[in-house]
Amino acid sequence: MNACLITDRQQWDDFIATAPFGAITQTYEWGELAQHANSKPLYCGVLDDQDQLRAAMMVLVIYVPTVKSYYFYVPRGPIAASANEPALPLLMNFVNSQARRHKAFMIKVDPVAEANDADWLRFFQQSGFKASDSVLHGRNEWVLDIYPDEKEQMAQMKEKWRYNIRLAKRKGVVVRQGHGPEDMSAFHKIFQETGERDKFYVHSQEHFEHMMSLFEPGEKAALFLAEYEGTPIAGIIVMRSGKCCWYRYGASSAQHRNVMPNHLLQWTGLQWGREHGCTYYNFMGIPVDLSDEEGPKDPNWGVYTFKRGFGGYARCAMVSQEKAYNLPIYKLYGLIRDLKHTYDRAKYARSELAQKRATYGAKKQDASDDKKQDAATPAK
Repeated sequence: MNACLITDRQQWDDFIATAPFGAITQTYEWGELAQHANSKPLYCGVLDDQDQLRAAMMVLVIYVPTVKSYYFYVPRGPIAASANEPALPLLMNFVNSQARRHKAFMIKVDPVAEANDADWLRFFQQSGFKASDSVLHGRNEWVLDIYPDEKEQMAQMKEKWRYNIRLAKRKGVVVRQGHGPEDMSAFHKIFQETGERDKFYVHSQEHFEHMMSLFEPGEKAALFLAEYEGTPIAGIIVMRSGKCCWYRYGASSAQHRNVMPNHLLQWTGLQWGREHGCTYYNFMGIPVDLSDEEGPKDPNWGVYTFKRGFGGYARCAMVSQEKAYNLPIYKLYGLIRDLKHTYDRAKYARSELAQKRATYGAKKQDASDDKKQDAATPAK
């Protein structure tokens, strides 16, 4: 077997598509997208004697100005048939050699494997990694099985969600696939509104246009816009690799929310995934704690309840793994990172959005307590 940098895009993407839970962020196109954001992709793979890939890991080389050094980041890797694949140690040795060449001070991996996968945990431990609480790629996701039959798919949803899909159609909401700069501009305008409302970072329109130029030609991504009375009021971008489809980005206007465009958009995204042979629809981020007691306190609880209404189940990926190559720089970086996280948490806690969400969580908790008390009170 031979470890090397892979330059065959089709060979790479075909192999990444075999990942059990999918890894859109390990595709060749994702590396090119990251390159557009000043990260350098390294497509590290191991070929067998028939030149077939046995293990792969797309590594992003990222510069950190505060420590004036580079680190390696692996979003949702490595990819192999199992943690016991003989090619994996060879792959890791090759990545380590690339780290020395680029003078990286560490490698950080957000694995694609399940949180409790003992074999993959053993692999990382034997390869010199240690678990880290710092995560770049969210671990907790909501996944929905895509059924061949639409009626069966509808049956998995809550009754109110089925009603809202039909309601959107009756109200005249039209969902169409968007193409080109004009449609992306319409999506981005709503996305900016959503970002300002929910306080999250918004990529530039040019970033999204470049992303679609990479993924759309192979029908690996699609933009859908929901229009009401001829005006776009919501939109989503879905992406796919292998049997998996992801709801990657969503935008919704504060106007005309009563016509339920988001339910119809997600239903359209599910259908797109089915048409392209996908068997899983990944809604992505959800709260860590899904209990009725603690869950409502999470900022993403409302988004989670929306996703849950379509059916499905929670999935948690393995904790982030890190390995230091230059210990002094790694420790300095860790200190700076911890200080930044502390500052960000304190800043959020003082924000108006945090106060609104705390009030919402308290109301949900009071309603739950009242319901329990009523249930415990004997009828007269």
